[in-house]
Amino acid sequence: MMRIRPLSPSGKDLPEVAVVVVGEANDDGFNASGLAGAQAAADAGMARISIIDGLAYDAHAITESLLAAMADFDGLVFIGGQGDSVMPHVARAFGRKRFAIVQGESRLTNLACYDVAQEQSAFLAGCLAAWMTRSGTVGHLSGHRVRPGLKARAAFVEGVRHAAPEVTVLTSFCGSQDDNLVTRKWADAQIKAGADVMFTMLNGARAGAINACRAGGAWQIGNALDWVALHPDVFLASALARIDRGVERAIADVATGNLPNESITLGLAEGEYVGLSLGGDVPDDIAERLQPVVRALKGGDLALGGDFNGAEFVPGMAAEARG
Repeated sequence: MMRIRPLSPSGKDLPEVAVVVVGEANDDGFNASGLAGAQAAADAGMARISIIDGLAYDAHAITESLLAAMADFDGLVFIGGQGDSVMPHVARAFGRKRFAIVQGESRLTNLACYDVAQEQSAFLAGCLAAWMTRSGTVGHLSGHRVRPGLKARAAFVEGVRHAAPEVTVLTSFCGSQDDNLVTRKWADAQIKAGADVMFTMLNGARAGAINACRAGGAWQIGNALDWVALHPDVFLASALARIDRGVERAIADVATGNLPNESITLGLAEGEYVGLSLGGDVPDDIAERLQPVVRALKGGDLALGGDFNGAEFVPGMAAEARG
């Protein structure tokens, strides 16, 4: 059920901006990073900000909920690629109001889009996984099949291929970002099929994958937040994506009405928006091998393809299945 709660005190002469996430805002993951950005914008007095969460992943239902809510707001920032199928309808219905998507690609005169280039850190995660695997098999597990997740999956696989083409990749979209029973089942299956390093892009359902890695003796590479600091026994590294900074940028532009005329990419070249946090179990020589890759991505010498057309892994599939 949709919930609306204010982050900013009332009474200030500032525009009212809603920040929307699918699922729970406090998910210890992607949404939590966006929430931190919204809170920072509220603390800086950019706008009177309210968080909208509790939305199930249903484009029609989300659209109807936001159309009803917009009477109370001057603008809205949607966090997540799910917004691509929702926000054009909302923006067209309120042509005088301002909107943005963080991690989206849909754009109109009153709808801006910002993309924190998490595919760059996913590529680095792929290189690391390929260099660290002992079994010769690595995994990728995500939930919703949305554009940012698809791009990052493709980049992870590309990173593996760049570092060690002979390594097998098991890649899965399990259909849920928030159900730990589902992610435990899928992570268990990948580990049973041989994956000893797994790159996960999950929200509230990360605990299922963490428990699977602990039980199966596999390493995990997290995303968005620095999971190495939280669970050093499980996380080999974390593919950082500063969604919070992208959200701050989007809120500032929506609040002032200065929407960019083009899609905005925020990656290594634009500042510390993405990167790879390494745990203590990563050997120094492998950490050093990553540095030329970071420089090539930052300088544009290493371009990412953005597509993946291989087979996907599902529980019960034979161990030799490849992505």
